Amino acid sequence: MAFSLNSCKATKELKTEVYETSAKGNSLKKITEFSKSENPVVITLNQEEKFQTITGFGGSFTESSAYLLNKLSATNRKKIMDAYFSEEGANYSLTRTHINSCDFSLKQYAYAIQDGDKNLDHFSIEEDKKNNLIPMILEAKSISKEGFKIIASPWTAPPWMKDNKKWIGGKLLPEYNDTWALYYSKYIDAYKNEGIDIWGLTVINEPNGNGNNWESMLFSPEEMTNFVQNHLGPTLEANGKFNVKILGYDQNRGGLKEWVDAMYKDEKTSKYYSGTAIHWYESTYDFLPDALQYAHNKSPNKYLIQTEACVDSEVPHWNDNAWYWSKEATDWGWDWAPEKDKYLHPKYAPVNRYATDIIGCLNNWVDGWIDWNMVLDKQGGPNWFKNWCTAPVIVDPEKDEVYFTPLYYVMEHFSKFMRPGAIKIGCKISNDNLMATAVKNPDGTIAIAVFNPTEDAHTIEINLNNIKKSISISAKALQTVIIKP
Repeated sequence: MAFSLNSCKATKELKTEVYETSAKGNSLKKITEFSKSENPVVITLNQEEKFQTITGFGGSFTESSAYLLNKLSATNRKKIMDAYFSEEGANYSLTRTHINSCDFSLKQYAYAIQDGDKNLDHFSIEEDKKNNLIPMILEAKSISKEGFKIIASPWTAPPWMKDNKKWIGGKLLPEYNDTWALYYSKYIDAYKNEGIDIWGLTVINEPNGNGNNWESMLFSPEEMTNFVQNHLGPTLEANGKFNVKILGYDQNRGGLKEWVDAMYKDEKTSKYYSGTAIHWYESTYDFLPDALQYAHNKSPNKYLIQTEACVDSEVPHWNDNAWYWSKEATDWGWDWAPEKDKYLHPKYAPVNRYATDIIGCLNNWVDGWIDWNMVLDKQGGPNWFKNWCTAPVIVDPEKDEVYFTPLYYVMEHFSKFMRPGAIKIGCKISNDNLMATAVKNPDGTIAIAVFNPTEDAHTIEINLNNIKKSISISAKALQTVIIKP
């Protein structure tokens, strides 16, 4: 539905709804009263300037989250699942889960544990039924009206397929290339039999490794591309899985150039790749726009999806909204990054990091953004490696208590109001201290996300086709502005 300039002139101003999450206590609150000041920040929209199509926003199904949900009362479990998947809640549209175990599992496991089982005759996803991962996904499906896409990622092949015979590190032995390709196909079929469709795959989580800390398997860009080109792609194709998307890479943005150069070297190497998956752990504050632009330009018709992000190496702060807005969090690099990279990992405010990164990604061709665990406990687990992290929802299963952190509402600002199929449109903001992005949804509405990390409130003037609307945004606040046709 197009906006009519004449109809806008008749009403003199745009029809808008404004929702705000702020350090002063708003949590996706509808705002109807606005302050005014001179020299407003101007947001200029251009519907004729079109960029990527939005795939979706959401979080990840992990064994840890499934385990915790199962320990809560039915009332609190439903409260959380409705908050993530109902139309009244965040209405998640793009999700991720793990193939075999990951660090956010309670133990290490695989679906085929018999050494030398090349035909995978003993393949079974029974563990995902027992650990409540499959029941969690099925419950989400029963709540979601429009449904959601699932990207599945393995952290490692079973140790018997690897050169080091270990869960951590090592490479896939060449004699198991076809077996490992078959593994994905059998996984997709097994989940389909449970009523769960897998939309996409990443070839491996973090192919450059994770410091040999938890499940991993190493690939170079050329090795992964060879595996996809000669084994995974042909296997899925032969088994009729033409529509399953294969996403390459699946690690930090700093390595994008090397990887997309190999993945999209020519028509043969790129044939089976549907897109590129990325993580945000390269930097606490820099969303690396040059790398994102390079990846898009290398493959402009393919997906560019952020598949994992979290406040890592932190124990969550329970019922302390102020901490999520304050510059106190640190990430893995605060302690472990090489000295030359320390500047990329300063202390930061978690809300700022989420809002800045999502807006920055949308302004640089990223079409999907997936958070990591949906639910963790007060320790930031459970996690077999004790790799503690923060999630948007924190629970105390012993006391049956739930805490929706400000990060939940940040995610909701995007997932609820920017729907799959939306088109990123031109959006310029006149104040470099604030950030903004905008999409036009399939229903004709325009959703604008505005982030104000400053200590001052600002008047905002929105300009669409020279029809204007003045609103205001609080200090340290994220807003979504909906313009109705």
